[in-house]
Amino acid sequence: MIDFNFENTAELKPGSVLVSEPFLADDYFTRSVIFLCDHNDEGSFGFVLNKYVENNLTDFVKDFPDTTARVGLGGPVDTSNLFYIHSIGEKIPNSIPCSNGLFIGGDFEKLKEILLLDPSQTNRIRFFIGYSGWDKGQLTHELNEKSWIVLNDTSQKLILDTSNENIWKEVMQNLGGKFKVMSQFPINPSDN
Repeated sequence: MIDFNFENTAELKPGSVLVSEPFLADDYFTRSVIFLCDHNDEGSFGFVLNKYVENNLTDFVKDFPDTTARVGLGGPVDTSNLFYIHSIGEKIPNSIPCSNGLFIGGDFEKLKEILLLDPSQTNRIRFFIGYSGWDKGQLTHELNEKSWIVLNDTSQKLILDTSNENIWKEVMQNLGGKFKVMSQFPINPSDN
């Protein structure tokens, strides 16, 4: 990993967005943007926002309302389960508040009912296969190694938007300065 000398002073908390540094040599997390749903003394978990599977939602859930919702590859942990975050809130019983007006999970049958009645609500939900998880102290260690840039106060639109294929690059460019320059680096510097 190349040290690009940034000071990551943002507080790590639920709702933070983790942006992988451009030279992170990891088969899974290279150029990833992750929405952190929880971070505490026991560990952390979240969902990758910029990786997708080719399958439709109905390939995973047979009786799901027909929808064009993209399914993200949320991380390498528990890839046999479907997870979701949403901004529908307490209309879905048992949803867990996260941050930025976003919730995790909830009553899946109620979610299906809401989408059956109003398919436009799909744009308020993100579906994922698997999640990204860190054991106690692991994410802090990765931050100390400068593997991640932490952003707080990101928009709900950024988190829920499944149409943006270039989210990593755009976030880096919006950071400006050296990050904007780094957004142009090739994934493999030897390709340059």
